[in-house]
Amino acid sequence: MDPNPLQFQTGVVAPVECLKEGWATIKDNYWLFFGIATVGILIGSAFAIVLMGPMMCGIFFCLFQRQRGEKVEFGALFKGFDYFVPGLIVQLIKAVPIIILMVPFYLIMFAIMVTNMPRRGEPDQGFMFTFFGFEMVFFLVLMVVGILIEIFFMFAFPLVVDRRLSALDAIKLSFKACKANLRGVIGLLLLNAAMGIVGVLCCFIGVYFYLPVSFASYAVAYRRVFPDMGVQGFPSPPPPPGSWAA
Repeated sequence: MDPNPLQFQTGVVAPVECLKEGWATIKDNYWLFFGIATVGILIGSAFAIVLMGPMMCGIFFCLFQRQRGEKVEFGALFKGFDYFVPGLIVQLIKAVPIIILMVPFYLIMFAIMVTNMPRRGEPDQGFMFTFFGFEMVFFLVLMVVGILIEIFFMFAFPLVVDRRLSALDAIKLSFKACKANLRGVIGLLLLNAAMGIVGVLCCFIGVYFYLPVSFASYAVAYRRVFPDMGVQGFPSPPPPPGSWAA
């Protein structure tokens, strides 16, 4: 019987192992994947809502090629446009919670400025405290919400590419699989965040050099949770230890 594309494994995401295996996956072609990840993110960021989804799909398309032992070319990044609609919808849905937070934030900030900004003389310390205090609280909330979004959307783009699911099906399955592997998923996300902070401290540019390793670690985590089904004639690897979940 053919394997169910909606099945996944639990208890198989080990953050440090995923990071090491991700590096091992791309190290022989590091500069190629550096270019793929950097260009993909730069193009996606330029038109974040429209192009980020297809670019993310393209990055994972290249990583899956590498995992299957295929030759990877830079142009494969733009294969992400083959998944333009589902990639776009996933990105739009990811952005909804942030937009919901941003609208009242700007309204409240505007109200604070209009009602409390000093009209003359030196700046009111109470106004400054309120303004920057509220801004700090907002960005902390935004950071927490962003982390939660990334936790449960971690496998959405890979599922669109690998299982060719619709956007909604990919999001629902990603949520379910991430919830079942919550400890490992959070650990991997925090590990990559910590490494990214180190990259930022290295004159900021270091974070770009870490990007391909980060994406590769997520591709490894995905493949552990969703084993290769042997598409395009490639044999499926033996499944890692863990229990099957529907």
